[in-house]
Amino acid sequence: MAFPFFGGVHPKENKGYASERKTQPFPEPDILVIPMSQHIGAPCKPLVKKGDRVTLGQKIGDNEGLCVPVHASVSGTVKAVEMRPHTCGTTMMSVVIENDHLDELCPDIQPRSREAVAKMTPEELMAIIREAGIVGMGGATFPTHVKLSSGIGKVDTIIVNASECEPYITADDRLCREYPGELLSGLQVIMKILGLNSAHIALEDNKPEAVKSLRRAIDPKSGIVVEPLPTKYPQGAEKQLIYAITGREVPSGGLPAAVGCAVFNVATCKAIHDAVYQGMPLVRRIVTVSGDIVMEPKNLMVPIGTSFNDLLEAVGHSQNPYKVLSGGPMMGASQYDLSVPVIKGSNAVTILGKRNKFAIEHSACIRCGKCVDACPMHLMPVLMYESLYSGDLENMKAMNLMDCIECGCCAYTCPACVPLVLAFRSGKHKLRDAAKR
Repeated sequence: MAFPFFGGVHPKENKGYASERKTQPFPEPDILVIPMSQHIGAPCKPLVKKGDRVTLGQKIGDNEGLCVPVHASVSGTVKAVEMRPHTCGTTMMSVVIENDHLDELCPDIQPRSREAVAKMTPEELMAIIREAGIVGMGGATFPTHVKLSSGIGKVDTIIVNASECEPYITADDRLCREYPGELLSGLQVIMKILGLNSAHIALEDNKPEAVKSLRRAIDPKSGIVVEPLPTKYPQGAEKQLIYAITGREVPSGGLPAAVGCAVFNVATCKAIHDAVYQGMPLVRRIVTVSGDIVMEPKNLMVPIGTSFNDLLEAVGHSQNPYKVLSGGPMMGASQYDLSVPVIKGSNAVTILGKRNKFAIEHSACIRCGKCVDACPMHLMPVLMYESLYSGDLENMKAMNLMDCIECGCCAYTCPACVPLVLAFRSGKHKLRDAAKR
């Protein structure tokens, strides 16, 4: 049984063309830029220097604390270790690799048999996942080994998120269709670590082929169930997904583990399979390149460190882009420099022309209340915006601004085109700064 969450919207999906085309390998570029920060937590320290030769899968950055390593996605020569533009909007220390197009594999990468993996302890499996640099690949980029270790003994429900509710994006849909065995294999590793015998794979019901593909691949005795859910944005948001599957509500300021749940993206599951069984760290991922002016939308298997410029050239566009987003049109971040690289959390590059809401000048709020009806977190966007505009930080805090998931439903429904999400991000920064003082 699915529990429908409050609010949400139904934007035009625009998934059709890309969703029906198989994932294509992306021709490896000559230059790749691999940032040392691709996850929540401490950035990596470079382990290589200019002039060093690196091999595919070699660790090139690591650090202590809340961190996972980064690896070379091709073999070649380090041309620079320097600050480069990053999708977060600033610059980050990065390793620049000149590709030799030999794909010489790091000698440390060795496959493991099913028998060997079956004998491993949860601690050994988590160490492999950590060393492979695996993070949440739906966009959150939280280190996966930390989520797993903190969930042992606390989690009774595993949910694999294949909802992919953003318009245009079809990377997870194609992964479910093309790699169901690897996805399920990685999920079973998660189940072993957490000591659970069952799991849910959640998809929106607009992905019937993915549902069929997974159900064909699932062993009836595995305890894994595919759960088609009603198509509504933001069905894939963590708290909304947990409610839809279990009926449990994550408390304000709480984490999924507080209600006994752990949520993992489908691409993360496949990456776990690749690391545990093939010994391969996270160096490639599927990226949807699409948008309203894209001539040939595609899903591409892309080496980490590939520039957005390279991806735009691969699909072509009918006019100069008005916006290029890392992610989808609802939650994606607009990029000011298209030399930014694909990172571990990059599920899509969305290219938009001027025929969209971004290009419309906003007017004054008309207090229609549509944003309140659409907010899946039961917040009051109209009042939060007024408090932000007047500088009333205490009122913003009292109205639970920090619970905003920045899904964009409020801005999508606003007839005045008020940039609500942008305002709420600014308000969150102000509240965090005030808390430090």
